[in-house]
Amino acid sequence: MLRTALRNVLAHKARLAMTVLTVCLGVAFVCGTLVFADSAAAGYRAAASKGFEGIAVTVTAKAPPPGRVAEPREDVLTDALVRKLAAVPGVAAVRPSAEGSATLSAADGDPLRAGTGRARPAGAYVPGPDGKDGRHPLVKGRAPRGGDEIVVDTTTAEAGGFHIGDTITLATHGPVMTKRLVGIVTTHDTRVTTGGTLVLFDLATAQQLFATPGHYTDIDLTAAPGTSQFELAGRVTGALPADRAEATTATAQADQQAVYVNVLTRGYQKVPMVFAGVSLFIGSFLIVNTFTMLVSRRTREIALLRAIGATRRQVVRSLILEAALIGVAASAVGFLAGLGVASVLPGLLSGSDGTLPDFPLVIGARSVVAALAVGVGVTVLAAWLPSRRAAKIAPIEAMRSAHQPPSTAGTRVRGAIGAVLLAAGAGLLVSLTGAEDASEENLRSAMLGCGVLMAGLIVLSPLLVRPLIRTLGALTSRFGVVGRLARDNALRDPRRTAATAAALMVSTALVAGLAVIGHSTARSLDRQAAAGLSADYLIRARTDTTAIDPAAVDRVARTAGVEAATATSAGTLFVGGGVEGITGIDPKGLDTALKLDFVSGSAGELAPGRIAVSATTAHEYGLAVGGRTEARMGLGQEPREYTVVGVYRDNPLAGDVLGARAEVQANGFVPGSVQRVFVRAERGAAKDLEHRLRTAVGNNPLLTIQDRGQLVAEAGATVGNLLTLTYGLLAIGVVISSLGIANTLAMSVAERTREIGVLRAVGMRRKGIRRMIRLESLTVAVFGTALGLVGGLFGAWAVGSLANGAVEQYAFSLPWGTLLLVCLSSLAIGAVAAAVPARRAAALNPLEAIADTA
Repeated sequence: MLRTALRNVLAHKARLAMTVLTVCLGVAFVCGTLVFADSAAAGYRAAASKGFEGIAVTVTAKAPPPGRVAEPREDVLTDALVRKLAAVPGVAAVRPSAEGSATLSAADGDPLRAGTGRARPAGAYVPGPDGKDGRHPLVKGRAPRGGDEIVVDTTTAEAGGFHIGDTITLATHGPVMTKRLVGIVTTHDTRVTTGGTLVLFDLATAQQLFATPGHYTDIDLTAAPGTSQFELAGRVTGALPADRAEATTATAQADQQAVYVNVLTRGYQKVPMVFAGVSLFIGSFLIVNTFTMLVSRRTREIALLRAIGATRRQVVRSLILEAALIGVAASAVGFLAGLGVASVLPGLLSGSDGTLPDFPLVIGARSVVAALAVGVGVTVLAAWLPSRRAAKIAPIEAMRSAHQPPSTAGTRVRGAIGAVLLAAGAGLLVSLTGAEDASEENLRSAMLGCGVLMAGLIVLSPLLVRPLIRTLGALTSRFGVVGRLARDNALRDPRRTAATAAALMVSTALVAGLAVIGHSTARSLDRQAAAGLSADYLIRARTDTTAIDPAAVDRVARTAGVEAATATSAGTLFVGGGVEGITGIDPKGLDTALKLDFVSGSAGELAPGRIAVSATTAHEYGLAVGGRTEARMGLGQEPREYTVVGVYRDNPLAGDVLGARAEVQANGFVPGSVQRVFVRAERGAAKDLEHRLRTAVGNNPLLTIQDRGQLVAEAGATVGNLLTLTYGLLAIGVVISSLGIANTLAMSVAERTREIGVLRAVGMRRKGIRRMIRLESLTVAVFGTALGLVGGLFGAWAVGSLANGAVEQYAFSLPWGTLLLVCLSSLAIGAVAAAVPARRAAALNPLEAIADTA
């Protein structure tokens, strides 16, 4: 039986190639998404991580007690401390630094590498005793010597098109600045090598920008040989003022950073992992269907083995051994193909705004195990199920016919199971139509309901083949005998047709459901933004931790064509065990900026200790007008009691909580600063105002200026960006589906060689053969698409109430363009999938085909 298994693997090379291709595709897409997920997460970790190579201990200033802000004179990180630390036994080197971040303008005026996945560290060029900075070796030019000079790293210079002597526009956390580039350095900082930027100033300028004159943000110490980090940390702690500075080992810093970065990057793995599961699910259908057809075609061969003495167990073992050999070979090839998929995905999913950092491929144990699990595990399982069925058939019965229809009892059991699953899934989804919010429990119930619903459709699909395809036959019959033959071929084996269409059905259901939810949510957000905005323009910092220059706010207010300008500040409010964003605004300027629909109360009474909250926030924390809650604004403040003076309908531009600007500004991310300026234009001046506003803020790369239309579009784009990523990964399922149909048709053509030969012998032209195969492919594709649309649209409708709880004014809305594209794509998939099998079938020689005994 071992020799038989080996012979069977090599005897039918075309069949072997198609089977290996099937397994390769499943492995490639699963491993590709897993490698991409691991690589993207590693890239984000590197982009957010500071390196600690050569650092044993870092000295930083201690945060002041809650409720008190540290005075500059209390900062002890000075040159005097640097000299004191250098004298501590076990210290080999001391490197003080003043670090922050800076955003540069590229040669075309756009912010350079300002995407969310990019870091923009900035600091001081710190020369050592030899006059060189060991962390930043110069490769061109010289070190900065004055406040108007900077150096950048090689990748930043290349990305921005900068050359020695160029004047560069940049900003840190305030006014825009212009500096002259005098040098270019290299760096091993992963925050930069993953696609970030690096700017270095002279030490005095860096201190002025990121600390205070004569002070540092931190001091790094290198241990002498034979001195451990912990031993050195103990000695250094003894030399520090205990209430104003602290020493932390590099190991402790790395551990703290790892926790922070893991939390930060956890979400970047979720979507790829979900669609790795989708790829595995769809790929498994493809592999199982292929082996079911293979075993079905070899029923007579199996019967002959049984007739000459092979036991059922031997037959099953032989087929499983075949599958294992194919799985191992296909896993290796598929894994290599998966690396190609992983290398292509970043370019497809990362736009020009730098959504993804630059990263090399990371091949982890999980990807290798997945390759073997899919390639060998699923393949062996796919061969085991049909081989057991085939081995149970009596030899004489099996040799009479190659095709054994399912028993009536089996059909009834399948129908009962499918009906129960369908009813359970639909019932669970319908029960959620009365839900009032998108709580985690409701979301889990919705996902479970959708999964059970799809499982029910998959189980029932063989029973739905005959009624649905007979209905479609009214269209294919218009092509005459060829159309009727295509319909009958699709009806010949309902289980095979259903299994072939299952992959397309799942992909279509996911795309249709997510498209409807995304489209409905985007339209609701558009309506919210349009109804909740009074201003014509919004000027805002790219992050809430960046400040707008107060002088720029004054210049904006005095700009010709500006009727009014309202500045707001951003901060955090720790309330009821949660953290909410709070916007500080002057009640007198509220109408200039926003249109708030207050359910109760008003914003007129906003003042220190008084807040207004959105309806969702009020519901979450049980707040109402006149109610009081204990909360803490900012990190360094003591909790205090706040009175709720108003509850307004959710407004994405207002955020969750409104407070008095003076209080939020004093305790915000950047104390004493503002992060947004709402601008109302004079009548007739809105169209020509943007250029003047950019000039007023000095073309600061830290700031963005958007008009009303852009703000409304951005509200919906929040969902659109997620759906773009979703569509890109779901395209994997569509590709698998099309190749699955092509593979099934190719094997079907090989199975029906004699039949096609007879058709050719009785007068059917090659054109008719090709048309018959194409119509059969289109029939299968339309069948899968129809079931997928039904499942996807029903699921989207049922979970609409959850979205309505999360998004105000949510209304179910069909994206007709996307749904039409899905339908046209299914037709295209059917046509493309049939191209090669149809050509092969038409090329068969009639006499050789009739004589075929394979």
